[in-house]
Amino acid sequence: MAHKAAILGASGYAGGQLVRLLDDHPAIDVVYLGAHTWAGQTLSAAHPQLAGGDRIMGPIDVNMLPDTDIAFLALPHGESWNIGSSLAQRNVKVVDLGSDFRLDSDDRYYEAYGQHHPRAEELSLWVYGLPELFGPAISAAGRVAAPGCYPTSALLALAPLVQEGIIDIDGIIIDAISGVSGAGRKVSADLTFGAVAEGVRAYGVFTHRHRPEIEAGLELFVGAPASTVFTPHLAPMQAGLLSTCYGQLVGSPGDVESVLKDFYADARFVDVIDRPPQTRWVVGSNRALLSTHTDERTGKVIVLSAIDNLGKGAAGQAVQCANLMLGELEDTGLTSAGWLP
Repeated sequence: MAHKAAILGASGYAGGQLVRLLDDHPAIDVVYLGAHTWAGQTLSAAHPQLAGGDRIMGPIDVNMLPDTDIAFLALPHGESWNIGSSLAQRNVKVVDLGSDFRLDSDDRYYEAYGQHHPRAEELSLWVYGLPELFGPAISAAGRVAAPGCYPTSALLALAPLVQEGIIDIDGIIIDAISGVSGAGRKVSADLTFGAVAEGVRAYGVFTHRHRPEIEAGLELFVGAPASTVFTPHLAPMQAGLLSTCYGQLVGSPGDVESVLKDFYADARFVDVIDRPPQTRWVVGSNRALLSTHTDERTGKVIVLSAIDNLGKGAAGQAVQCANLMLGELEDTGLTSAGWLP
């Protein structure tokens, strides 16, 4: 019998990717699509590229949901904490693609967002949803907070090396570039074609909310506090994300690539390759591509990490988490094949 799922926030970019993936999932049936301003309209009004476009999107109201086994929340920041808590209290499994429950303490939440969490006492109830690092905890969870796209890319690159003592947990530098879909579907002057085309720009220098999340993820995995510098950049492409991560070598240079290859030997969606990855190789997939480069002259290690910000960085990872929570094979309904050479 298929698991019944609801997607709240189906009109957004990540929500549309969830619909695409779950419509082809052999063990999950989508029984409800929820949206805010698009409520009452057909799915095709928001996503003409998807099949089943005559489905009507309903309001984002937990009382409107039919019997549901799992709910995916693809909502803007600040809009999922109340809905996620209500659904979890009804014994509905929840995967939150938003940022409301990613941080493990009210102090970190305040650092990232400048306000206290409205349900700070519930933060410890949510499992951080990066399957390659926290798979067993996700399998046993009823509430999962899927990581942001930048933290996903950076943590996959860095966590095994920090854990094995190959690079120092302090002083890590992460420069990352994302496509414009990472900002969501909101209308903003600085995201118009004229503002984005023909240029690359940094934003959120020293202030981006994903820096505390990256540090929290490293601390959760390694068990020691981390110190990072994170600078995100916007590139004129629709999807894709590339992180360039710099760490101080403290182990053997020859161990860098072998540690990553050993750690991800059984990982379905992470591959360590022998050349710098390109975002075009992973767009449309749930795959992460890593490559390592050691400069013995300066004692620096560079790890490059490419993902699809809407795939492994959002909807694909959410489905991967749901598979674990529902007792399905981790890769069910997902692909590791990109769409461009």
